[in-house]
Formats: sequence, C-alpha cells, structure tokens
Amino acid sequence: MPAGERLRDRITWQKLTVLPGVLALVMLGTWLWFRDAQLDTITRNALAGDIVLLRLRDHVEMTAISTFFVLIIAIPLGIALTRPLLRRATPVAMAFANLGQAVPSLGLLVLLVFWLNIGQSTAVIGMVVYAVLPVLANTITGLRNIDPGLTEAAKGIGMSPIGVLTKVELPLAVPLILAGVRNALVLNVGTATLATFIGGGGLGDLIASGITTQRMPVLMLGSILTVALALLVDWLASLVELVLRPRGLEGSS
Repeated sequence: MPAGERLRDRITWQKLTVLPGVLALVMLGTWLWFRDAQLDTITRNALAGDIVLLRLRDHVEMTAISTFFVLIIAIPLGIALTRPLLRRATPVAMAFANLGQAVPSLGLLVLLVFWLNIGQSTAVIGMVVYAVLPVLANTITGLRNIDPGLTEAAKGIGMSPIGVLTKVELPLAVPLILAGVRNALVLNVGTATLATFIGGGGLGDLIASGITTQRMPVLMLGSILTVALALLVDWLASLVELVLRPRGLEGSS
C-alpha cells in the first residue's frame, strides 16, 4: 500500500476537522460575545492593547520550551536506565521523578522561587520537573515490554547494540513514548497557568486578574483560551502519534 494511502487510513477527515471545527466555533462565539458585550473600564484595561496575544504567546512559549527540555532529558534517561549498566538505578530515578509529581504543582513552583527567583525561567524549570515523569515512565515501560526474542534475533543477525536500539527497540516503543509526550504537553499547558503566581506570565495572568478584580469576562477569556490551547495541543500530538506509529503496529492498534 502506498505511503499516502496508509496515512489517509490513519488520519481520517473526521480526525482532521471535528475538533478544530469545534474550537473554531467556540473562539468565534467568544469573539462575537466580547464584541457586543458592554465592558466596564476595569475590564477594558485588563484586556487593553495586545495583552491577550502577549499572554497567549508567553503561554505557548513556556509550554514549548518546557516540553523540549522534557524530551531531551526524559527519553535519553529512559533509554539509559533500560541498559544493563544502569538498570539497577531505575528505581532511584523513578522515585525522584515521582517526587516531582507528588508535590502539588503550585507548591513546586513556589519552592523553586526560594532557590532561583521569580520569573518565567523558574516557571519553565518547574514545568520540566513536573512533566518528566510520564515521558520517563513510558519510555522505560515501552522498552521493557519488547519481546526479548526480537532483540535476540536482531543481535543474532549481526546488528550492533545501537542498531538494535534504533531499528528494533525504539520503533516498537514509539507508541508508548508518544503517549507520554502527549500527556506531558497537556500537563505543561495546565501548569503554565500557575506561572502567574511567580511572575511567569501566561494566560494565568488573565485568570488571576479576572478573579482579583471580580470581572467575569476576563476570567472567562483566560479560561476559554487555556482549555482551547490544551485541546489543540492534544489534537496536534495525537496526529503526530498516528503519523509516527510504526506500520507493523497498525493491526494491533
């Protein structure tokens, strides 16, 4: 089957259009409501100029940067912890990763402020710590669950350890790894809203401003944009997951 046909079988038109269409309708309805709403001076000041776009940009930047660092930390570490040399260290590494998620996200950000300082960089570090676990755990689980017979067969035909890892183990572990990345992305979108409490900016500024000034339009706009961003990120991650899924696993998905 040609690659184009395989891709069309995986990504249907419903998958490509339903969620973006719903989000577009929600955003259109929100815009129409704000256009016709009678906003007082405090609300207009809270949403003046390009402040909404700036907060949205900050939110996306924090999510993208933190997820990038999660990937370059968690996936190589997960691979290393499944190798014979470091296998015994896996429980210790998982304990530290679990500790990061056991602490409430806001508490973790506040604790980091005492060590670092207020600002967006501290928020990004907290988001990385909080989101490492799902990617690390899924990488380890995906590599451990591979049938040992497959890796032994690969070694038997003369493949090097690097070849076995890149051509056998990682392709088979891709679905679980990508599921962990997808969870981390959504976690980061949610955690980024708390960055406002340590001077990190993001859409949390709108939510906090709406609460403190008791202005429901500001609170609603910040909340709607956060939810829409989380759903959009999850949708994009699901498309990447479908595209990168090995063809040999299609029958079992």
